[in-house]
Formats: sequence, C-alpha cells, structure tokens
Amino acid sequence: MTLPQDRSTSLRPPQQFRSLFLSDFHLGARGCSPGPILEFLRRVEAETIYLVGDILDLWHGGQVQWDAKHSEIIEVLEAQAASGTRIVYLPGNHDAPMRAPGMNFLNFELSETEIHIGADGQRYLVLHGDQCDARILRWHVMTRFGSRMDALFRGIDSWLRRRLGRSETERSLILLAISGVNHLLARGGGYEKRLIALAESAKVDGIICGHSHKPALRATSGLTYANCGDWVDSLTALAEDHTGALQLLQWSAQRAPVSVQSATPAVAKVPV
Repeated sequence: MTLPQDRSTSLRPPQQFRSLFLSDFHLGARGCSPGPILEFLRRVEAETIYLVGDILDLWHGGQVQWDAKHSEIIEVLEAQAASGTRIVYLPGNHDAPMRAPGMNFLNFELSETEIHIGADGQRYLVLHGDQCDARILRWHVMTRFGSRMDALFRGIDSWLRRRLGRSETERSLILLAISGVNHLLARGGGYEKRLIALAESAKVDGIICGHSHKPALRATSGLTYANCGDWVDSLTALAEDHTGALQLLQWSAQRAPVSVQSATPAVAKVPV
C-alpha cells in the first residue's frame, strides 16, 4: 500500500535543530511555493524559529494567491509556537506594515532586529536586510514596482509553460532573468558590504539576513555572513545545530537527501 506523500512524511521523526532561520516565503504572491514550505516545516523542529522577513507579501501585484496550503503554513507555525517553540518574526520590505508600533501577529515576537546568541557563544545580528539597500531601493514605491514586475513576468512564465507543455520545475529564461536582476541589486550596490559594516558597528560575530534571495554562508572580513535564501527560487533555510554550527539546508523536489552546506568546505547529506 502506498501512503499519500504528506502522510508518509508525517511518519518520519522531524529533524531537530537549535535554531532555524527562514525568509522570503512571499505568501500571497504568485511566486510563492507553499507546497515545499509546508513539507519542510513538517520535517523540522527547532527551539527557536526566526522568520527573517517577507513571510507575507503585502506589496504583491495582482490578485492575492492564497489557498489551503498557505493557511496550513500559518497553522503549522502556530502549532509550533503553542508547543513551546519561540518564533521571532522580523518583517521585511514586503511585509513592512508589520513593523508598525504595537503590531501583534499570532503568538510570535515581532522585532525589526534581533541579536541571536549561538550555542557556542557567537553573537549574530539578525534582520531582513532591506535596511542596507541602496537608498532609492528603500523607497516603498520601488518595492511595489518590483513586486508588480515580478508578478507580471512570473505570470507570463506560467502562461508559456502551459502553452509549451513545460514542467514547473524546469528553469526558464524568464526565471533566470528575475534571478539575475535580484543578484545585480544585491551585489551591484555594495549590499553585502553595508551589511558587514552594520555587523561591525554592532560589535557582533556575524550577520544573518534574507532579502536578496541569494543563500550564502561564508566568512567575510573576519565575520560570518549568512543569508538564508528564499522559498520562491532557492528553497533554502539556515539552521543552527546544538553545537552552534551553522548549515544551509536545501529542499529537494525529488525528495532526495537535503544538501547541507556548513561554514567549512565539507558537504554532508541529511535525509528528510
């Protein structure tokens, strides 16, 4: 007898981490991937989960894309909070209204920045990352414009896939172009350098962010630079184990082992 995919997943013991850092779900936007997000959340448990911004997309263009899986994602996070997991929500530019004073959201802690102290005593500044964009990109009109352009091009991409009979997992020129634009915005304006400078001024050992949709984990200028990626394109998360070691996790559509990139060159495989 073959079990349905979601039921067979639930029979596996969840992977245990000390902390998880997840960003850029973009729930409500066309590019969101609710299926992988939901399956990933069901496979992992952590003492603390940091939602590092753009979890909800309040600036998307066009019709809100919301179905049962989107609601289930919120329900799973609520259940984890109710069971004792500390959930810290650090809003980004696409869910910036959540930064308003006095805002509440479920049983989550809301904060624009946070200092995370690892199991090994390392201190990390955690924030979405849009705070270090080039000045013009911090203008909310640019966020709205970017969201609408992203929705438009992803809509064209979906239409072409249906017309040409291509699968949703196949990378197209349009998606590669979107990824390239994100890369240029993140790199061309000294984005990472500004984040590192911010970490230096905060006198911490590293910085953990999202925003650019470019997962990374490396030493830069004597500090750790970690970007947990996104759940539109890269489908990645950052995890801390109980020794304080940081790892990048990547979800696989083929249900193959999740690849783990640690701060060292070694690469391990973790079954999911």
